[in-house]
Amino acid sequence: MSMQRTPEPELMDAPAQARAYAEADFSEPNQLFVDRFLGSFDLPGAGRLIDLGCGPGDICIRLASALPGWVVTGLDAGPNMLALAAEALAASGLQSRVDLVLAHLPAEAPQGPFDAIVSNSLLHHLPDPATLWQTINSLAAADCYVQVMDLHRPDSREQAQAMVDEHAADAPEVLRQDFFNSLLAAYTGTEVHEQLAQAGLSDLELTCPSDRHWMVSGRLRR
Repeated sequence: MSMQRTPEPELMDAPAQARAYAEADFSEPNQLFVDRFLGSFDLPGAGRLIDLGCGPGDICIRLASALPGWVVTGLDAGPNMLALAAEALAASGLQSRVDLVLAHLPAEAPQGPFDAIVSNSLLHHLPDPATLWQTINSLAAADCYVQVMDLHRPDSREQAQAMVDEHAADAPEVLRQDFFNSLLAAYTGTEVHEQLAQAGLSDLELTCPSDRHWMVSGRLRR
């Protein structure tokens, strides 16, 4: 039996916190996310993609680089995170195909539809998890490609600390503490399965790509 969920703040956007995230090496999980997305679908040559909760923009940039015919929108509610995303975007040379949008879901969602919707590590920050799934429903074009990944809540605080020690041993203390808090705030696969059923998204497949993540993916047939 898993421990009870402990929510954490919706925004992780203090300047020092945002900078720590931007400078941290998340290349492994981010590239895993991108590789799974690119490998899971026979994507057309062009389309509109939105990354919900894009943070400092690394996944947006990786996807835009891999999908030269696509226009990518990165959405985040944290102005400091988006400022760092803008810095990274300027260095990438992909400004013409990546838009950064400051918005707080669900009220400020941009104009759809989108041909692909991705999100990494946003769900556990939202006060109401239905917000994410409702936003996906509202923004999705017919036959939209969807991929959502987040942390899986472990069974105990001790297991959470062991995961921090294994995967973030050399990280700054602010990131180690955030990782621990995020594990406590995360949803289990069972809870996510129930959320999908309530949102009418049961056609999406739920898998576990790592020891600390779940992933939801598939095409929304409309």
